[in-house]
Amino acid sequence: MRWITREKVKVDRVACPWLIRTFIDANAEFLFLPRETDWTAVRDGIVYDVPGCELGHHGEDVSFDSILKKYGLTDPALKLLAEIVRAADSHPSNPHPAGEGLRWIAHGFSALGWTDHEILAREFVVYDALYAQSKIAVSG
Repeated sequence: MRWITREKVKVDRVACPWLIRTFIDANAEFLFLPRETDWTAVRDGIVYDVPGCELGHHGEDVSFDSILKKYGLTDPALKLLAEIVRAADSHPSNPHPAGEGLRWIAHGFSALGWTDHEILAREFVVYDALYAQSKIAVSG
């Protein structure tokens, strides 16, 4: 399946592809389009993390949260990871303290000047590590 979002990925637009590839669609193809794209006209894939879409921001939830809900992913470690992504990508009322570190990492990857696909290829390991640590944290 093709998944479509805005170019110039940072937090949520890296976290979501990691989540999709790891738990939903191992063969997912990601397409990154300019911010000014008419998202309502996109019909050749699943649109995420753009204004007004189902798999976008809703209230304090970020796109990562929306994908967890839509696909019924209830793993406690993913829920903890969602708290971190939310804190890094938006301004929730009770942010997880690890969010600020993730924001710095994401913006650092962005500053390297790589393409969106290069960032995904290199930054997925950060989400693998965050997920592994989240599993440890929730298991007690």
